[in-house]
Formats: sequence, C-alpha cells, structure tokens
Amino acid sequence: MTSEEKKVIFASSLGTVFEWYDFYLYGSLAAIIGRQFFAALDPTAAFIASLMAFAAGFLVRPFGAIVFGRLGDMIGRKYTFLVTILLMGLSTFIVGILPNYAAIGAAAPIILVALRLVQGLALGGEYGGAATYVAEHAPHGKRGAYTSWIQTTATMGLFLSLIVIIAVKAMVGDEAFNAWGWRIPFLISIVLLGISVWIRLKLNESPAFAKMKSEGKTSKAPLSESFANWKNGKIVLLALLGLTAGQGVVWYTGQFYALFFLTAQLKVEATTAQLMIGAALLLGTPFFIVFGALSDRIGRKPIIMAGCLIAALTYFPLFGALTQAANPELAAAQANNKVVVHADPSQCSFQGSPIAREIDFRTSCDIAKRFLAQSSVSYDNADAPAGTPATVTIGNTTITPPAANVVNQKFDADSTAKIAAFKKEIGSALSAAGYPAKAKPIEFMGGQWWKIVAILWILVIYVTMVYGPIAAALVELFPTRIRYTSMSLPYHVGNGWFGGLLPTTTFAIVASTGNMYNGLWYPIVIAVMTFIIGTLFIRETKDVDIYAND
Repeated sequence: MTSEEKKVIFASSLGTVFEWYDFYLYGSLAAIIGRQFFAALDPTAAFIASLMAFAAGFLVRPFGAIVFGRLGDMIGRKYTFLVTILLMGLSTFIVGILPNYAAIGAAAPIILVALRLVQGLALGGEYGGAATYVAEHAPHGKRGAYTSWIQTTATMGLFLSLIVIIAVKAMVGDEAFNAWGWRIPFLISIVLLGISVWIRLKLNESPAFAKMKSEGKTSKAPLSESFANWKNGKIVLLALLGLTAGQGVVWYTGQFYALFFLTAQLKVEATTAQLMIGAALLLGTPFFIVFGALSDRIGRKPIIMAGCLIAALTYFPLFGALTQAANPELAAAQANNKVVVHADPSQCSFQGSPIAREIDFRTSCDIAKRFLAQSSVSYDNADAPAGTPATVTIGNTTITPPAANVVNQKFDADSTAKIAAFKKEIGSALSAAGYPAKAKPIEFMGGQWWKIVAILWILVIYVTMVYGPIAAALVELFPTRIRYTSMSLPYHVGNGWFGGLLPTTTFAIVASTGNMYNGLWYPIVIAVMTFIIGTLFIRETKDVDIYAND
C-alpha cells in the first residue's frame, strides 16, 4: 500500500467515522430523547415514538443516495461528500441545543424529526462517495481489503458514540446526564465536523473520475441510466434483495437490537450494557478487514451469503443464551412460571402504537398487556371466549385486570383506583414468581461480563461477514459513470429501510405479541430471503475489471 493510498483510506475513513458518530448518537440515547421530546406520551409510546424518529433518518437515506449520488457522478466524489458531512455535522450540533418538549411543546419533536431527516439525507450521500472513492484508488485484487476500512467506520462511529456517552455520564452523573448532560455528545460534534472538513479539503479527486471527466465521458443523466435502463435497473434490484437487505438486518441486529434487548428486555443497567457492546465491537472490528481481504481471495458472495444464513439459524439460541447470561433470574422465572394473557382477541389493541395514550387502552386485555409491556415482561397469548374479561396467569396464580371508563379524557376515579390495585397485585405476583425488577449488577470484567461479551462478539462477527465485503461487491457491480448513484440506492434502501427500521419494527412486534424473542423473526426472514436470492441470482464480482464497461 503506497503512502497516497494510505492517505486516501485514512482520510475517507476518519471523516466517515465522525459522520456515523453523529448519526448513531441518537440511537444510543433513544430512551432519554423519548423522555425529553415525547413527554406528552406514556413511556412505552414515547420510546416507540423516539425509535420512529430514529427511523425517520433511515427512511430518507435512499433519497439522499439519489440526490447526492447524481451529484457525485456528475461533478465528482470529493466535493459531494464535503457537502454531506457539513449537513450531518450541523444537524447534530443543533440537536444539542434544541429546547425540549417542556420548553417549546410540540415544536420540539417536529424540529427533532426534521433534523433527523436532514441527517438521513446527508448519510445517504456519504457512504457511496466514500466507498467509491476508496475503491477507485485500490489496485485490482485488493479492493476488498481496501474498502473494508470504510466498512469499519459505522461500527467505530457507534463505538465512539458509546465511549463519549459513557465518559460524559461518568463526569456529570446519571441524574445530570438525563437532565442536560446528554446534550454534550451532540455539541462535541462541531469539533469533529471541523476536523472532518479540514481532512477532506486536502483530498484529491478520484483518479478514475478525473480521467473520465477529462475525456468527457461523465454521465449527463445518471438517474435514468441507473434506474430507467432495465439492464442496470435489474442489477440494482438484485443488489438490494440479494445483498444489502440481509446485510442491513444482520448489521442492525448485531449492534443496535442487541443493545436494546439488553437494556429494554433484560433490564441490564445502561452503562454496563454500553460497555459490553463497546467491548464486543472493539474485539470484532478487525474482522471487517479480515473478511474484506478474504473476499479478494475466495469471493464476496460466499462470505456474505454464509453470514446471512448462519445468523438466521442461530439468532434464537444466541439471544436465549444472552438472557441466561445477563439475567439468569429472569430466564429461570420464564421457564418455571410463564406469564399468559387469556383474552378475547377482539378486545385487544395493537400495543406497538407510537401515538397511543394511556386512556386509549381501556379494556381488561389492553390494561393487562400495557402494564406487562411497560414492565418488559414477556408473555404468551391465549384466546378466551368472546365477551369474557381477560385474565393474567403467572405460574399457578390468576389475576383478572379491570376494564376502565374514560371521562373528560382521563380515567374516572373508580377506574384509576382499580388499575392501581391491579398493578400492585400483579407486581407482587411477578415478584413472588421470581421475576426481577431489573438485572442484578454485572461485575465489571468478571466471568459473567465476559460471557455476555462473547455472545455479543459472535453477533458482531456476523456483522463483519456480511458488511466487510459489501462495498467492494457493490462497486464491482456497476460502471464508473453511474457507480455512485447505482450502488448508493440499493445500499441505503437495504440498510436504511430494511435495517434502519429494525429497532422500531422489532420493538413493535414484541410490544404487540408479548414475547420478547418474536422480534427476531423480522431479521431472520429478511436474511433468509437475501440468502436465497443472492445465492441464485447474484454473480461473483471479485475478478471484475471495474473500468471495463466505461
């Protein structure tokens, strides 16, 4: 690797790390942001709403890919991702100074979502530019190894966000952090923005693009060439369904859903969970390079397909093992004293609604399930005869929840008293059945700590298998003149929609069905789909001459 190639990789990767840091801060602080900006909703709905605001940034990523991909193919790689990092950094900084719901009311969540949309647009233009820029500097036979450095940036950005959050929390304390300290990591982004812009200003344009531009061969209409032409459009579609959709869900399951599962379902203390995720990421990150370099030898396709298949086959046992390791008391209670809600299905509402209020859940079924969801208690469902009130069975104990009456947009006094009594009774029954209010403290660096980290590390290894070779595979599928546009769209639909919606979708599935493992069906089904389509229809690309079709 020449000094110029090292400079290209370092500069592209470092700027992209900072951009992912900005983007992932929100996900790492979703619970606090829910309380700060969605205070008008009950806790469960507020958390779902905060995850939906998180997802909003992912939803617009494909549109950012179209806008900035077009610019990147027309005016160049370098200047396009200068614009994207400016948009990302400024939006993140503004989140840090944005007044919360208590200060400006409904304007707070509206502005927050708008900033997330700007971040999503910027990120939609970032990845394709960085991956294309590095790939077009890489010698033939080493594109997997070179572009895999770009693949480390998302994980390193998440790792950096966790480290900054943990450090700030340690300095100001939990109470102050929850009140105002959470803003500090967002404000720090302005420093990272300055460093990133300075680094990128020192880069030269991609030699492949510069040569093509000097010869007058750049695309005049990259969007129509990429998507209106069926020959190329078909490859875009196959790249989405046969590569990036599965890669996206495996990535977000291994990094984000694992963190949410530890804190929301297993009730592990947040800082402890973040440290364990951070350790797993640190130990797993070198394998992006390992699998990227390996793909130069054996191919991109077999590694990505193997990652999708192995993940789909092992998610249920791995998350079960995570429960046993992180909260053994909860695992024992679930095995010995299952919680079952018997109810008339017609009387049960969708618990995953992000706009629901407490008074929207007034039947006996809704009141029971809402309490269990808010308490992160996993339960099974059983149908009861039509018209009968719901019952909750905890081992050998059966409790009948009340129905509620609403007067003037709130529960009447009698309903309020009955609901309070029910919550007290079911709370006592859960405690007697061995259900812990939270996980016992996990000794830092003890045997239990390392066991959990080992399970999380396996999940991260799946991420490195599917993500390490993906940039090289996407670059090699498309010609230089429309590469930025063509590769960016399937990447950001796969990661932004299939992957980015995973935390919201899985949490809603869990809240609706009651079983804390049911959310895993979403990534499993998508990963299996990608394995089948990718195996049958995606061609191997490692030996492709990326300039042959220009």
